[in-house]
Amino acid sequence: MRTTGPDMPAPGAPVTPPTASRVAALPAAAAPPKVPALRPSALAAVDPAPRQSPWLWALGTAIVLAAGGLYWWQPWAATVPLVSVETVAPAELTRVLAVNGRIAAVHLVEVRATVSGTVLDVLKDEGDSVTPGEAIARIEATGPQAAVRQALAALDAGTVAQAQAAADVDRLRALGGNVTRNSVEDAARNLQTAEQEIVRLAALVDQSRIALANYTLAAPIAGTVLIRGVEPGQTADATTVLFTLTDTSPPVVQTEVDEAYASQIILGQEAVLQLVGESATHPGEVSFVAPRVNPATGALVVKITPDPALTAPIGLTVTANIVVDRQEAALSLPRAALMAGTEPTAVLVLDGRTARKRAVTVINWPAARLIVTEGLVAGDLLIADATGLSDGQTVRTADD
Repeated sequence: MRTTGPDMPAPGAPVTPPTASRVAALPAAAAPPKVPALRPSALAAVDPAPRQSPWLWALGTAIVLAAGGLYWWQPWAATVPLVSVETVAPAELTRVLAVNGRIAAVHLVEVRATVSGTVLDVLKDEGDSVTPGEAIARIEATGPQAAVRQALAALDAGTVAQAQAAADVDRLRALGGNVTRNSVEDAARNLQTAEQEIVRLAALVDQSRIALANYTLAAPIAGTVLIRGVEPGQTADATTVLFTLTDTSPPVVQTEVDEAYASQIILGQEAVLQLVGESATHPGEVSFVAPRVNPATGALVVKITPDPALTAPIGLTVTANIVVDRQEAALSLPRAALMAGTEPTAVLVLDGRTARKRAVTVINWPAARLIVTEGLVAGDLLIADATGLSDGQTVRTADD
């Protein structure tokens, strides 16, 4: 008797090919060969503990911090500028014009030769004192000296002729009626001619002596030799400055003021002087204002007299602050507070956290702070530097 099992077909049942499960149940000898899988099986073994690299943790931390910083800073968003603000308040103000000048003599005289020739002697040097008429140099004068001697000789001859003519007149007059009247008159005319010749010859002597005197250079004023521009053997002429003399008056400070401020300078204004290389200051007063502006330089010459007098070399540089105006209570603003390119002149005042444009009138002066005459009142919060700011812009201060 045959029995059926799970692996055997029932009698009379159709025979079907074995399924995968059935193939698996066949003996190993009858199983088909294994085919390599094209992809890993889902049941493949996995490393339960992969090893982590420390630099990955550092990189991740840096990315998180950078993202947080960008989120907090938000560089893509519009930034609010930080401004400096000052409270407008009245104060004592002095409007000063700062200029540079030099120590100068009150009177400066240049000595030139009026004749041409070779310089024989130089009698004075720089720094020497001179008196009016004192000889300071001599020029070779052989020709003029000969002319003087010749004139003197002619004068002597004329004097002899005059004496002879006078003697003839006296002799003829003494003869009385023994000579003719015409003879006496002729003798008188000869005497008159001789006298006139004496006058002419004496004038020639004076003229030759004056010409000779031109070959000796004399000091025209009492003072000091500032510059000696001549050496023995040099050829002198009327175009060469041989000496420069200064008088004995205390020196002044001479400066030039731009024509834009020329109308603000008047006699008697105070000044503060500082010599180059010194920290001390000296008081002074405007003592001279030129009546005209130099058209070539556009500058006005101004002289300041120090009080007391300064002892300093001529030409030394001096900084001078001329006090043009003094106000006991005035409003002012820094020049940087003015908005660029605005007409009329305007500044920015702080309204909460907003910059508001305000038209103002100022005294335009070459100084860091300008006096305000209109547009601001005490207590206004003025933005001290308007560079890059605009009306209505939101701003912040250091206290925000």
